[in-house]
Amino acid sequence: MLDERKLRVLHAIINSYISSAEPIGSRTISKKYDLGVSSATIRNEMSDLEDLGYLNKPYTSAGRVPSDKAYRLYVDMLLKDSKTLIDMRKKQEIKKTLLKEAVEIDSLIENSTKILSKLTNYTALAIAPQFERSTLKHIQLIPIDEYEILVVIVSDSGIVKNTIFRIDNQIPDDQLNIISNFLNGKLKGLTIEEIGNEIDTVVFKEMYEYKNIIESIIPVINQSLEEVENVEVFADGVTNIFNFPEYSDVTKAKAFLSFIEDKNLVVDIMLKNTLDDFEITIGGENSIDEIKDCSLITATYKLDGNTIGKIGVIGPTRMDYFKVINAVNLLAMNLNEIMSKFFSK
Repeated sequence: MLDERKLRVLHAIINSYISSAEPIGSRTISKKYDLGVSSATIRNEMSDLEDLGYLNKPYTSAGRVPSDKAYRLYVDMLLKDSKTLIDMRKKQEIKKTLLKEAVEIDSLIENSTKILSKLTNYTALAIAPQFERSTLKHIQLIPIDEYEILVVIVSDSGIVKNTIFRIDNQIPDDQLNIISNFLNGKLKGLTIEEIGNEIDTVVFKEMYEYKNIIESIIPVINQSLEEVENVEVFADGVTNIFNFPEYSDVTKAKAFLSFIEDKNLVVDIMLKNTLDDFEITIGGENSIDEIKDCSLITATYKLDGNTIGKIGVIGPTRMDYFKVINAVNLLAMNLNEIMSKFFSK
C-alpha cells in the first residue's frame, strides 16, 4: 500500500493527465493542487512512484504519465466508495428517455448505446439480448489411444465440436462410457449457465473420482453452445476516439476501428466474464492486442434474474473513470428496472 502523500500525488497526476493528455511534471502538480508540500518533495514522490511502477516517463518529456497499475489502483479506490458513483439526479432523466424506446427490447438497447455515448463522449457498445441459448443435446467420450480421448459435443442447434485432449492416467473404455452416460443424463437440455450450476452442485459430488477429466470437458461443452455468429452488437460514438490526441496516430486509430468492426472480437471481449455484473479492464489487462491501450467498462442487464446482455464503454486508458463508471451504472440500473416492469414474465 502507498502512504497517504504518495496516494494524493498519484491521484493528482492521474486527474491532470486525464484532463490534459500531456505528461505531468512536479511544478504542474504543485501549482494546480494544494498538497501542502514543496515542488521538490512532489518530485521525490514522483520518482518513488515511478520506481514502484505507478508512473512511466515518456522518452520525449521530463514529465510522467500514469501506468495501467496506477489506473487500476485509482479505479479500485473509486469503486470502494460506490455511493459517490451514482448520480441519482440523472437517473430519472435517463429513464424517461429510455422509456420512449421500451416497445421493443432491441430498440431499447440500441438507444441505450446512443445515450451512453452522449453521456461519456466515448464509444458505447452493447450485446443484444440473448433469449435463445443453445442447449446440450449429446456428449460422447471416445478413446483414441491410452492417453488421448476424443470428446464429441452436439448442441440442439446442430453445432458439433470434436476435440482431442490428453489424460494423465489411462481410463478403461467401459468407464468412459459410464462417464458419457452420466453426463448425458445430468446435462442434456441444459444451457451453459445451467451446466455450470449442475457441475458445481451435483456432478463433481457424484463423479468426484473423474473430476479432472470432467473439468477438461466443460470448456469444450461451453464452446459448442456459444453461437457468436448470431449475437448482435450495437455500437455508437465510434468516431469519438478521434477526439483524443492519443489516436491522432493513424496506426492506433486503425487498430481501434478494426476491433470495433470485428463483431467476433467485440463479443469475445464483452462476454469473456459473464459472472460479474460490473467489470473494468484496463490497458494490458485486455486480452486483445488492438485494445491494449484502451479501458473497457461493462455492466450486465437482466430479465427475470437471468443475464441476457451487456452494455459498456470503451476508450483510452486515460478515460474519465468517475464519469464513465457512473454512466454505465445508471444505464444498467435503468435497463434492469425497465426490463423488470415491461418485459418480465
